[in-house]
Amino acid sequence: MAHTCRGTINLATAHIDTEDSCNIVLSSGGRTYHLKASTEVERQRWVTALELAKAKAIRMMNDQSDDSADEEPTSQSDHSEIQGTLKTLASKLDDLSTCNDLIAKHGAALQRSLSELETLRVPLEGGEKIKAVNERATLFRITSNAMINACRDFLDLAESHSRRWQRVLQHEREQRTHLEETIEQLAKQHNSLERAWREAPAHSVNTPDTPTTDTGVSERPRKEEASDEDEDTEYFDAMEDSPAFITVTATDPSQHRRSQSNLSGASGGQPSDWNQEDNCSVSSNDYSGKELQPHRKRRTQIPEKPNYSLNLWSIMKNCIGKELSKIPMPVNFNEPLSMLQRLTEDLEYHELLDKAARCENSLEQMCLVAAFSVSSYSTTVHRTAKPFNPLLGETYELDRLEEFGYRSVCEQVSHHPPAAAHHVMSQRGWTLWQEITIASKFRGKYLSIMPLGDIDIVNHRTKETCQLKFSPYSYFSREVPRKVTGVVKDIDGQAHYILSGTWDDKMESAKIVQSSRGSSSSEGKQKTVYQTLTPKLLWKKYPLPENAENMYCFSSLALTLNEEEEGVCWTDSRLRPDQRLMEAGRWDEANVEKQRLEEKQRATRRRREAEASKAIDEGQDFEGYTPLWFHQRTDEMTGETVYVYKGGYWEAKERQDWNMCPDIF
Repeated sequence: MAHTCRGTINLATAHIDTEDSCNIVLSSGGRTYHLKASTEVERQRWVTALELAKAKAIRMMNDQSDDSADEEPTSQSDHSEIQGTLKTLASKLDDLSTCNDLIAKHGAALQRSLSELETLRVPLEGGEKIKAVNERATLFRITSNAMINACRDFLDLAESHSRRWQRVLQHEREQRTHLEETIEQLAKQHNSLERAWREAPAHSVNTPDTPTTDTGVSERPRKEEASDEDEDTEYFDAMEDSPAFITVTATDPSQHRRSQSNLSGASGGQPSDWNQEDNCSVSSNDYSGKELQPHRKRRTQIPEKPNYSLNLWSIMKNCIGKELSKIPMPVNFNEPLSMLQRLTEDLEYHELLDKAARCENSLEQMCLVAAFSVSSYSTTVHRTAKPFNPLLGETYELDRLEEFGYRSVCEQVSHHPPAAAHHVMSQRGWTLWQEITIASKFRGKYLSIMPLGDIDIVNHRTKETCQLKFSPYSYFSREVPRKVTGVVKDIDGQAHYILSGTWDDKMESAKIVQSSRGSSSSEGKQKTVYQTLTPKLLWKKYPLPENAENMYCFSSLALTLNEEEEGVCWTDSRLRPDQRLMEAGRWDEANVEKQRLEEKQRATRRRREAEASKAIDEGQDFEGYTPLWFHQRTDEMTGETVYVYKGGYWEAKERQDWNMCPDIF
């Protein structure tokens, strides 16, 4: 079907299987249908009909492959394809002509032989048979000639119409291109109007702070066929460490009502779904813009990325087998942001934590925290360049206290291996801290990066958990690209919510109202069938700014991260000269400055190593490098050693006293 409707699947990509004598299983993408026939004979008739329909659908799909949105052949390629087709037809016609000549030659010889047989003295009956064979041979030669003539006529017709076909194809391609350009222009105008509306002072909102206690929740480390909201049935893959599960959306949500005592703001006569009319409400308006608008107008663009040529081999031959952090990489591979600024980009959707802090139900809170953890990956989907590796002692602050109620500070606490610590304090009831350590090597053909951790989310107060699975995807996989699924469970392991979506677009949650054991999967795992209410939107990615493709595909927040700001510490990434030069498009100067900074850092390290060696020789204690704003402590909840903010940064900024900070730039 050209336009699918609710309940349809694409037969061309469907897998048809049989479970037993009467059951049929149809699966396509993430959807599976279990059908049952009345008898085995009836089932076989249906399987045969479905297989024939599938073959027809595949043929239709191949015939209409030029209409695929993923393929836009150029006029030259179309012309080449048509010419190739005509050349093939001409070749086949030559083959037929050769066969015609052979048929005529051998037919004439056959007829001569038959005529000679007629002259022989044979019985009357034998002569009649020879005559009949001669007549049939003549008829065969006439038919063969007619076939050859028909083939020649077909080729002449194809050649006469080929130019007209090319003109029609070119016209349709131009119309499609024009339509795409018009839609793109409309989308840009829509984004501009939306930004203008969001930035209008009349629409700014002042929401009072809502002080709450620490939640105690921590994180450890498609092109879609149809909307998940439009499907009655959705099937999820098995979690690696848990049974497979299936969700079935309830057709009558009013039959499943929650106790009003468990949810503030729910009306007595309506289903008390947690995404409606409560302290954690997530309405469509929440995703049209930020909760509060900045008092200060932030920049919305940076200089466009210049086009620099680069001799890759001269760089790669000195990189193989070395740690990436030890390679003097030119800025051509970078984007004009540091890793500390990229880490701060996790706060793009901080309003999810604001909502989570207001939640009275810890399970609903877990869903929002899980959506926040997924959202931090959405900024990377189009970003292929690497951020600047921070210098040891480099810091980055993001003060959005007046606009959004939070303050963020990062510090590069180790250089080998690279490690950064991050701490965020919010006036809206939450605190976030994290550290990132990346082990990487350049292998000559690819960059190998091994991030440490999985994503398990644990509420240490209630012992509730959420395990998120980021499904692997390959070109040959039938999975939705960038798919994420998860299950929110209580302390007893009972599932309460299903999470689904993609890390580059959106996440949804669906409340489980009933669960049961299903059939075993092909891998032998027991499936769990979850019946859920209609999924609700938790998070949706903001569209990229206009002209983002020429500005390193930065989001609206990323465009503001390197904006110059007064009063920041002199180790702040905004003040890093090579990064600033690169942002301005002066890459040659940036490369020179980058080498100077890295050599200065190496000299500092050599001096520190010499001091350590001297202290050891003299039998004295020597304390190695210690970060300025963070120190290592054992986490009471997890038992892991982590870098924790020890305070003092914002007080030093208030005093404008940075004398304790190292000179790294």
